[in-house]
This record gives sequence, structure tokens and C-alpha cells, in this order.
Amino acid sequence: MTTDKFEGEVKILKKFFELHCHDNHNNLKYHCKQLTYNNEKITTELELCDDCIELIHYSFDRLLECPLDPKPRCRTCPNPCYEKSEWKKVAKLMKYSGIQLGILKIKKFFRIKI
Repeated sequence: MTTDKFEGEVKILKKFFELHCHDNHNNLKYHCKQLTYNNEKITTELELCDDCIELIHYSFDRLLECPLDPKPRCRTCPNPCYEKSEWKKVAKLMKYSGIQLGILKIKKFFRIKI
């Protein structure tokens, strides 16, 4: 996976996690996470609760250790690396955020058209 693709994956995780956490949790804190991929440092700032920060760090670790190239979507991976309990948490979070982002896109579309 290229560094640009990796950065894109990190941004997607950040967007989905922050949307879910902002809508459903309290006690949000700023965190700064630095990842190294292909000898390049990637820094991302996060505003998440303690539970979500733990889960996104787990997701970053899984992303860093993915042996497949090109990287498939995790839900279609033939050899999943997520533990079952963690996978369920992430899948629930991604489902919620995906629906919310779809609704926001529809709302923006209709505001422009009206």
C-alpha cells in the first residue's frame, strides 16, 4: 500500500470515529497520534473519549500490520486480523457513521436544490 493510500485510510478512520464519538459520548479529549509507515511519519489529531481512543489505536495497529497488498476492505478480508469482540465494536461504529454521513450528504444535496 502506498503512503498516500495509508494516509487516506487513517483519515477515513478518524472521520468515522470522531463522528460516532461526538454524537454518542461525553468527556472528549484531544489526542495526537503519530504513526510511521514506509519510514514516513504521519501525525493525526483526534478528539475522542478514552474508549474510542483505545479502539482507534487498535484499528491503527491493525492497519499498520496489514500484510495484504493491495489492502482489501476489512469486512471482505479473507484473513481478518481483528479480534471478534473488537471487530463488532468497530463494525457498529462504522455502520452508525456511514449512515450519518449518508444522511448529511442527502441533506446538503436537497438544501442546494431547494
